Amino acid sequence: MGDRMTPIPFGELMNWVLTEKKQEGKVFGIRTPFKAGDKKLSLFTEQMETPFGPAAGPHTQLAQNIIASYYTGSRFFELKTVQILDGEDLPVNKPCILADDECYNCEWSTELYVPQAFDEYVKAWFALKLLSKEWGLGDENGFIFNMSVGYDLEGIKSEKVNTFIEGLKNAENTSIWKECKEYALNHLDKFKNIDKAYVESISPVVCTSGTLSTLHGCPPQEIERIASYLIEEKGLNTFIKCNPTLLGFETARKLMDDMGYDYVAFGDFHFKDDLQFEDAVPMLQRLQKLADEKGLKFGVKLTNTFPVDVTRNELPSEEMYMSGKSLYALTLAVAKKLSDAFDGKLRISYSGGADFFNIDKIFALGIWPITMATTVLKPGGYQRFTQIAEKLYKEDYKEFTGVDVKGLDALLKEAMEDNHHRKAVKPLPVRKLNKQVPLLDCFTAPCSEGCPIHQDIPAYMELVEQGRYEEALTVILDKNPLPFITGTICSHRCMSKCTRNFYEEPVHIRGAKLVAAEKGIKAEELIDCAANTGKKAAVVGGGPAGMAVAYFLARGGVKVTIFEKLEKLGGVVRNVIPEFRIAGSAIDKDVELLEKLGVEIRTNTRVKDIKELKEEGYDVVILAIGAEKKGEVKVEGAETVNALTFLADCKENLEAVKPGKNVVIIGGGNTAMDAARMAKRVPGVEKVSLVYRRNKRNMPADAEELELAIEDGVEFLELLAPKKAENGVLICDVMKLGEADESGRQKPVATGETTEVLADTIIGAVGEQVDDKLFVANGIKTGEKGRAVVNPLSLESSEAGVYVVGDGLNGPATVVEGIRDARMAADDILKKLAGKELASTEAFAKAMEAGKADYVKAAAKKAALGHAASDEKDGERCLSCNTVCECCVDVCPNRANVAIVMENGSVQIIHVDRMCNECGNCKSFCPYASAPYKDKFTLFHTREDFENSENNGFLTLADGRALVRLGATVEEHDLESTDGLEEGIKALILRVWEKYSYL
Repeated sequence: MGDRMTPIPFGELMNWVLTEKKQEGKVFGIRTPFKAGDKKLSLFTEQMETPFGPAAGPHTQLAQNIIASYYTGSRFFELKTVQILDGEDLPVNKPCILADDECYNCEWSTELYVPQAFDEYVKAWFALKLLSKEWGLGDENGFIFNMSVGYDLEGIKSEKVNTFIEGLKNAENTSIWKECKEYALNHLDKFKNIDKAYVESISPVVCTSGTLSTLHGCPPQEIERIASYLIEEKGLNTFIKCNPTLLGFETARKLMDDMGYDYVAFGDFHFKDDLQFEDAVPMLQRLQKLADEKGLKFGVKLTNTFPVDVTRNELPSEEMYMSGKSLYALTLAVAKKLSDAFDGKLRISYSGGADFFNIDKIFALGIWPITMATTVLKPGGYQRFTQIAEKLYKEDYKEFTGVDVKGLDALLKEAMEDNHHRKAVKPLPVRKLNKQVPLLDCFTAPCSEGCPIHQDIPAYMELVEQGRYEEALTVILDKNPLPFITGTICSHRCMSKCTRNFYEEPVHIRGAKLVAAEKGIKAEELIDCAANTGKKAAVVGGGPAGMAVAYFLARGGVKVTIFEKLEKLGGVVRNVIPEFRIAGSAIDKDVELLEKLGVEIRTNTRVKDIKELKEEGYDVVILAIGAEKKGEVKVEGAETVNALTFLADCKENLEAVKPGKNVVIIGGGNTAMDAARMAKRVPGVEKVSLVYRRNKRNMPADAEELELAIEDGVEFLELLAPKKAENGVLICDVMKLGEADESGRQKPVATGETTEVLADTIIGAVGEQVDDKLFVANGIKTGEKGRAVVNPLSLESSEAGVYVVGDGLNGPATVVEGIRDARMAADDILKKLAGKELASTEAFAKAMEAGKADYVKAAAKKAALGHAASDEKDGERCLSCNTVCECCVDVCPNRANVAIVMENGSVQIIHVDRMCNECGNCKSFCPYASAPYKDKFTLFHTREDFENSENNGFLTLADGRALVRLGATVEEHDLESTDGLEEGIKALILRVWEKYSYL
């Protein structure tokens, strides 16, 4: 396997497209085409049906990329840049793309040789002429190709690049044009709407325009010389691609910082070396005048990507180029600066963070054509263009008369506040699962896999969206006995894994769960208990983990008693977490589920001796005690208050808490956020300050909790370390972030400066610890931090028949982690007491079947962006990834990952080796900790490719045999028999051989 693509001959390309369309109704895996009407816009001497398309980048490098773009609605194609340095002489480190949030790349020109690039563009042009008419997608003259060249005049004048330019101006006498034309004339029988006269009429004038790509550091004199050459000598309508460095270092740095991209590092040297704004304006004026004299059009392309430093091993290079959401405000700022200088009369071609959410706003300003790359590098891929085309086609089409300067100013201000483009307060959580992608049957719902209890999320999301609430709750209750608590305050790891994060925002899974619980509560009648086992279990501790283990055991036919030392069940959730986060009534509803199952609840009862419980006839004892040992924050000169104590006191009697006017919270976790938000609600408190030695980005609190604290008006005092307190003042060392520690966070380092914070009360919010007194008193072996030592597979302690779950096992944890532990312990207990684990109910099986997503319906949702309307209806946005994932198919610009529909209707993914350049984009978006271009079953084109790779895969041989590699074994197999192959692999190879031979 190499990192070089192999262009597909025109005949094979057309065979692929026409066969796939006929057999599957798809084109390069894309399901939904865009069909234009009569609307058009004029540009240069040409017309286009939609004023957008792919930028000069990964989506305009190969003919199939351009076909895919056209099929989904693009009508302006900025071809990938060519330069004198090409092919294997152009160094490109791989992987070269990282697009999981804002995008970075370390490649900039076509990776093909210039003559190969020329052939790809001519093949694409000819293919679009044929396909537009054959399939009725639009006017065959309704799209525009725009060549892109760089980066120095001598290179552009070289025979290689000059031949490229002249060939695109008129390809009629080139060998590739003749090849395309000959194919069409010889295969008219493959078309219904194409005849000889039409083929003969196809114009060989591929490009009448060019974009000059200016590499960072290109001197202004060189830029003007090249542009003048393209206008005067080559007669091309010309755009000059400008760099964000026109803004100046200070402006660019402030914009990035204000938008939350303060961690993105870049120096000022590019700003010094690049074209300066004061030089740019007169140069552009001269070039505009020159173009006018020649009867040509002139403008600027905004903007190039932005060079930044590689600081966290993002890509294998020292410098990389930033694009996407983080480039949006920078590009708008450059557009505003130039439009102000030219009074809106300078034509702007736009590329810099454009996407579905803003493209209509950009277009309405008179800024077009608009090109994109980052948005279609994300799940949904090219199909995102269809939604964009449909949106733009509804807009009023007006020929260019100038840029709306006032509107541009307003859009820039809007962008600065737009959360779609601002960076989130916290770094993105890890989206990938901690497991390798399987060779076959890889479709999975990352939300379910990321959930500690593997809740069947797509099923209940589908059922809630259909209004089938009882069935949805039945699905939830199979694995989750606390739907009201988790529907309100679950840490929702599922949502951090949701594929929708790569679209706009995660599906509102937690909210939908609460809707199911509230509207489907009658489903409790569907909770069938197993036959009574005659066994008894004692649960010590009535927090979430204790409640959960009681539920599972009761369902399994065990008589359960919960012993809780306080007045009510709920643990920390009831007694500490503020009422504004979860009401006691929500906890009561989960308690009612236990009572319906016959669980006995003894409150105000403290258990000290496990032996006594066994003497009472309990067969097993489950210790579900919390982490009750208060953590301490010591500050010289002050008595600090423990955060949990403060929260409990507030919950018991808010009026009795008198912390003074100025409250300081020390800490950065979720408990610190709760304490700070609670303090804001205490009568008499005027100011709440949260002190932390790192910045917000490095706080351990969940993003949601942190943002809620910000909304509540908590003052965040970042990079401060408490030193001592005196006279109502907390004195802190001022810190700065140094090198990263083992966790990847930058270590705080003292600067030598101090500052003062008003502090009537200091609250310490640090991790609580397990109090091991109960364990020690009952002979249970403990280990680090006083935690019980258990069998990791059963959670049984050193004392036979005594289990430990919840915070007493692992320290402070989330509710859903407590449920996970509870199920593990319950299953082991039931195996020992009743001979079998807890079984799902018949009602659950029926509900799961009812919640199974239809493949066609689920596939139709892919690529459609849009925010949630409500928790109840957010199932419309659920992508049903366990039914149709195909992320690696979507995000591959070259279409090198292909979905194979098997005879039984299931879908498998194969990788097509010859079309891959190892850009690495599929690795970013595969839910698994894997790279599909290396880890999926691979189809090879030549024996050399096969031998140069270690991928599992196959090569078809001329005599009806296949060469197959599985692991370290390479064998030849007869495709008629394929004896010796695992059934799934055999079926996949045969399916490709018989139905997907065009691959």
